[in-house]
Amino acid sequence: MSSVYPIIFEPIFKPRIWGGRGLAASLNKQLPEGRTIGESWEVVDLEDEQSVVAQGPGRGKTLRELVERWGVDLLGGAGLFEGRFPLLIKFLDAREALSVQVHPDEAAAQRLGGRVRAKHEAWYVVDAQPGAFLCRGLREGVNAVALRKAVEEDRVESVLNRIPVRKGHCYYLSSGTVHALGGGVTVAEVQTPSDVTYRLYDWKRVDPATGRPRELQIEEALACVSYGPLPGEETPQHSASVWASVTSLARCASFVIERVRMVDGVEMAIPHAEMVIWIVLEGRGTIACDGLTEPLSFGVGDTVVIPAGLKKGRAATQANCMWLEVSVPIASPLTGFDRPDRSSLRDPGGGYVSIQLPDRPAGF
Repeated sequence: MSSVYPIIFEPIFKPRIWGGRGLAASLNKQLPEGRTIGESWEVVDLEDEQSVVAQGPGRGKTLRELVERWGVDLLGGAGLFEGRFPLLIKFLDAREALSVQVHPDEAAAQRLGGRVRAKHEAWYVVDAQPGAFLCRGLREGVNAVALRKAVEEDRVESVLNRIPVRKGHCYYLSSGTVHALGGGVTVAEVQTPSDVTYRLYDWKRVDPATGRPRELQIEEALACVSYGPLPGEETPQHSASVWASVTSLARCASFVIERVRMVDGVEMAIPHAEMVIWIVLEGRGTIACDGLTEPLSFGVGDTVVIPAGLKKGRAATQANCMWLEVSVPIASPLTGFDRPDRSSLRDPGGGYVSIQLPDRPAGF
């Protein structure tokens, strides 16, 4: 089998009623002319959507083809999610608020069947206008009866837990959580591979293309809502050295998100023994490895899939960099791979210091 190598895919742009043109300015996306783009799908393996390799020896191949060809050399111990690549990565540009929505959990997905899969996700705020907000969960004391009554009386907003957002914050949204992204916010979204969303409320918006409100799926949404306490947020851990810093942002059974900052001019061995994905938000650099005749260049707006079985991988920064590092939790990240744990390699000179950050503000 040929050597694996890091991959950047062609973005798949999705026009949305609530979208805008912000991904061009904030993330260097070459958007199609004359369209309001709400989403850029960066990594996807679904029945009707496939990421396609943008450059390098695998140019033109789909993610599904790479999964089948590379297998464990791509995924390591991560495995598949109901037969699919285990993560779906997007950027969202919310010029207007998204609908109030909910995703099915495992029990609901099993009950509904077909292509319905559980959907867990997290939003990292890339940019936010003053006064921007999101809705995450229901206000304390709101049960199924109260929520249905709010829907029937057209006052869903009154039962939502509304949170002000700021650039650099991260919010985990487990399946069953009622949520909405407010207008004026750009986020990186990490989720399980599912495109099932049930709209509960759409801000009394009229679709200009049809002259009618968008369709809601009220009964399906109500059947999926979780009314218990929201999962607790991870207490951030921050590791820092002369060369780099790493901050934990979100962790669940499906994915881990960390923010990595690396100074200009660093060259180091790729510090991973499992598959990881870099969502690049600042800076630029290159990755070299066996299997590539020319290093892969990355920059702002790129999403780089780094296979578990990468051989002699080395990263070099050409500016101060920041990326989100996404991985899938596995029992042992070192099984079958002759590389040290990533925490020992993020600092070429050694000497990491780890501290626990203060508790997040309410709603973070």
